[in-house]
Amino acid sequence: MLSEGRQKAIWSVGLVIVFLALAGCGKSGHGGPPKAALPEAAVVVIRPERVAITTELPGRTTSQLVAEVRPQVSGIVKKRLFQEGTDVKAGELLYEIDPAMYEAAYASASAVLARAEANVIAIRSRMERYKDLVTIDAVSKQDYDDAASALQQAIADIAANKAAQETARINLAYTRVTSPITGRIGRSTVTVGALATANQVVPFATIQQLDPIFVDVTQSSANLLKLKRNLAAGLMEDGGRESARVRLLLEDGTPYPFEGRLNFSDITVDQTTGSFIVRITFPNPKHVLLPGMYVRALVQEGVVERAILAPQQGVSRDRKGNPVALLVGRDDKVEQRMITVDRAIGDKWLVTSGLAPGDRVIVEGVQKVRPGAQAKVVLFETGRNEGTAAGKTDRPPAAR
Repeated sequence: MLSEGRQKAIWSVGLVIVFLALAGCGKSGHGGPPKAALPEAAVVVIRPERVAITTELPGRTTSQLVAEVRPQVSGIVKKRLFQEGTDVKAGELLYEIDPAMYEAAYASASAVLARAEANVIAIRSRMERYKDLVTIDAVSKQDYDDAASALQQAIADIAANKAAQETARINLAYTRVTSPITGRIGRSTVTVGALATANQVVPFATIQQLDPIFVDVTQSSANLLKLKRNLAAGLMEDGGRESARVRLLLEDGTPYPFEGRLNFSDITVDQTTGSFIVRITFPNPKHVLLPGMYVRALVQEGVVERAILAPQQGVSRDRKGNPVALLVGRDDKVEQRMITVDRAIGDKWLVTSGLAPGDRVIVEGVQKVRPGAQAKVVLFETGRNEGTAAGKTDRPPAAR
């Protein structure tokens, strides 16, 4: 056990040490606690840009010309004179149908016509004789009228027989099935020896013209009305001839190398979908586009000369879904601002109201700042790793 005097001495020394420590803490920091560092915020300075407004529309390719080859007469297919999947020209012979029956019909019609033409010679001669005799009452008037009527009937028979001969000739020509258009022919549905029926439902083959080719896309009528309002309000300018240019994305997302041209817009809106058809023509020299392919057309609607674009990472939504952005003012204080966006253009929003040139929008460090407080401002570098900052700026480069 320690003596009472020794315990008092130990307590005294301890109290002295505590007082000295408190005194040292009070002297540090020049009489007050150290100031906290300002939170860092990476900003993008808004500058107006010239932007072409484009719309991506889904669509399908369709042939400019489509011809279904069907037989016009019945018979047995004797020959097929093309290779499936190749290009054929208009008038090129594709199939041959057995012509024997039609050759006989043509010969018969020609013989009947020749007999009718022979009869008319004798009937005309008789009528000419009666014409002279009736004037001297050598024959009756009735006999002359009968002869004249017989001549007219013979002439009519010649006309009818000529028509029958022409029909037989046409049917004989139809035994040679030719291509009605120039294009690429598909598979054949019949083989040699098959029975063809005149005007049958199933075509022999289908020919489609692939160059140029149509792309039919659907456009919302609401988007069309919005575009017209923007043009009328001066928010966007008509691009003129440039607006008629259309680019194409294939099914796998690769861009099509040729530009298309707008042909027309349908005048009727589909009541079930609220959309209408826009037809675009594309050159297709290498036949990359085939009928029925799904594509996406990038249609240029107009041009905004001084567009305000805000990075998407600098725009958030409030509880009601309205877009908001955090900005840094002239005194480096953070403020929250409601904005209105029109559409996404790349990785940015097209802002129609709420932002102006020179505004500094916070794109990084949003979680560290709060409206009304100051922040340490640095410029945001595109392409750098997220979370780093470089290039300080304390004031906006341009005044509003």
